[in-house]
Amino acid sequence: MSKRHQKNGSKNGDGDSGPGWEIVYSGFVLILLCFFIMLCSFSTMEEAKVMRFVRSFSNAVSFFPGGIKFESGSVVLPESPGMVGSRSEMAQLFEHLELLSDRFNLTDEIEVLFSKEGLVMRLSELTLFKSGVATISAEALPLLEKIGAVIAQTKYLIRIEGHTDNIPIHTFLFPSNWELSTARAVNVLRYLIEEHQIDSQRLSAEGFAEFQPLAANDSIENRAKNRRVEVIFMQPDVEKPSNGEDP
Repeated sequence: MSKRHQKNGSKNGDGDSGPGWEIVYSGFVLILLCFFIMLCSFSTMEEAKVMRFVRSFSNAVSFFPGGIKFESGSVVLPESPGMVGSRSEMAQLFEHLELLSDRFNLTDEIEVLFSKEGLVMRLSELTLFKSGVATISAEALPLLEKIGAVIAQTKYLIRIEGHTDNIPIHTFLFPSNWELSTARAVNVLRYLIEEHQIDSQRLSAEGFAEFQPLAANDSIENRAKNRRVEVIFMQPDVEKPSNGEDP
């Protein structure tokens, strides 16, 4: 075969394979272009929405082998029924309450999170009380002082919930966990009214005994998680109507 035919044959052979790599490369470049366009628009977007985009983008593209995403470990944002703007009043309240737990070195005893009802500050039993009693401990007063000051600066309705584990209690003051959990919630409420003059119409207290556990009551650690008090800053759209009026 002549060199001319060999050259022609070589060209035809290359042409038969098609420009596959160019198409893949072009698609990859277009994806990167879209990504950087979104980056340029981040200055006008809420931080929470930006994080949602990053998560969605990584899930859709999955550049990395084995399904590895951009972040590892715990979720980027706390689970909530809807995104809360990073500049909203409730988001700023979230940050302020988290700073309190850091200031008092109680990050393992205090949890701040969003729920369907609003912003929840979850305090372990030992943060506020001695075991089996409902009187607020002296060690808890500096923390409650700060929490009360935060509540006084807001206009949210506040619900205080008391929770226990499933170990029965039977004393003169507390015949069951119902009385103990309710007394703890009421004592926190009373403190807020008496020490911070918070409008009593904004406050409510409820006791749930052992019937709303966070974890199974099958170990010392899990029972400790269930013994808690929750201070809930209610979202305006879930506030309960007063005076028997329809919402």
